[in-house]
Amino acid sequence: MDRLIPILVVSSESKNRHALRDILNQEGCKTICMSTVGECEEVFANQNIDLVFCDRGLTDGTYRDILALSRSRSRSLRLVVTSHLADWDEYLEALRDGAFDLITSPAQTADIIRVISQAQREDEMPGTAVAAGKAVSASRET
Repeated sequence: MDRLIPILVVSSESKNRHALRDILNQEGCKTICMSTVGECEEVFANQNIDLVFCDRGLTDGTYRDILALSRSRSRSLRLVVTSHLADWDEYLEALRDGAFDLITSPAQTADIIRVISQAQREDEMPGTAVAAGKAVSASRET
């Protein structure tokens, strides 16, 4: 599951950040770990990121701020919200906000593999573009 483009992990909780990093590294992914929205500004300025795992809440904002930051830089990325609650309403809210998915935190290896595989499948689909965290088929664009 080797990915050339790094995966950004954003969590204010070091235990969650390290757990996600360890799972991603075991799966052959290159990871960059940050703990705040502010730290992500520099990452987006200097790195090509297309997949982010981000806690629902951070010390200086939320996953929505990470989505807004990527949009302000005209970046297309997939953001996966990690949440301790991860209930149905929270899942739907995250998708409406532009998230790619929502998974329970602490993350399970199977969930991480599923999300990465889904993102890779969408990358391989002809006529598919990532727009603000959602895959959009070129045939459905108006």
